[in-house]
Amino acid sequence: MDQHPTTPGRGLARPPHLRPGDHVTVVATSGPIDPRRLAAGTALLRSWGLRVTGAPHVLDTHPVLDHLAGTDADRAADLQTAWLDPTVDAVMCARGGYGVHRMVDLLDWNALRAVPPKVLIGYSDVSSLHEAFAQRLGVATLYGPMSATATFLEDGPTAEHLRRTLFEPAATTVLTSATATALVPGRARGITAGGCTHVLAAERGTPAARPSYAGHLLVLEDVNEHPYQLDRLLTQLLRSGAFDGVTGIALGSWEGCGPLDRVRDVMFDRLGPLGIPIIWELGFGHGPSTLTVPLGVPALLDADAGTLTLDLPALAER
Repeated sequence: MDQHPTTPGRGLARPPHLRPGDHVTVVATSGPIDPRRLAAGTALLRSWGLRVTGAPHVLDTHPVLDHLAGTDADRAADLQTAWLDPTVDAVMCARGGYGVHRMVDLLDWNALRAVPPKVLIGYSDVSSLHEAFAQRLGVATLYGPMSATATFLEDGPTAEHLRRTLFEPAATTVLTSATATALVPGRARGITAGGCTHVLAAERGTPAARPSYAGHLLVLEDVNEHPYQLDRLLTQLLRSGAFDGVTGIALGSWEGCGPLDRVRDVMFDRLGPLGIPIIWELGFGHGPSTLTVPLGVPALLDADAGTLTLDLPALAER
């Protein structure tokens, strides 16, 4: 398999930023979509001056497995068609859930690699796509809110941070939150990577899995995983060598994961011995409000200041 490893210090190829009139296609890569939320998210995106279309199968439900938004083949075809369409400037996932693992290997990566990079937006289950786009296409992506999710629709700061990242990326190069503190002090440089912890753990051993995140600043968050389950996931990642050479870690939200002090204890126990700077609660992920975090971009993590500062804007000039 052809892979495009990160160039040390430079990061991955950044797609161009968006402008009013640009075209966004919304795809369902994982779980089924609520039509009312899809309509509301489409209206919000259009209020930013974007042209928005839904992929042909965006409102499908699998005929047997109703936790999936349509068949694997149709979900993969929708994503691939949108990415290859020269009139589409960005692809936004409608929601997470589960399903990317089932369809990611159905994509024609040679065809996807042959077109210029464009913006990919999503989080949670979309972590698998972020990994595949980094490893197979060498393209930087956005770990951010999705159009048919409550956080995007109901939290103004979440939507506004995504809007500014898309249209004014030079204004969103410093990521921080009121809750960000040092779990382990220090400063570190690296290329941003990561996502949802249980999805990254499930990636180990798959065709797009990295040998390790060496040279990277890892961003991690999760939802509805009890502290002992987080312990197991982190232990799996540690034992597999995923954390070998990681330069720093930014931890996000842990919605539904139990008492935060217990979660913090697990993080410190499993990750503290790495001896690298770690930020606690940077403010991204499944929480009620979330930052958009660029992946594949060189950055400085300052745990003491509670900041992740990008060396370059998330998206390139055009």
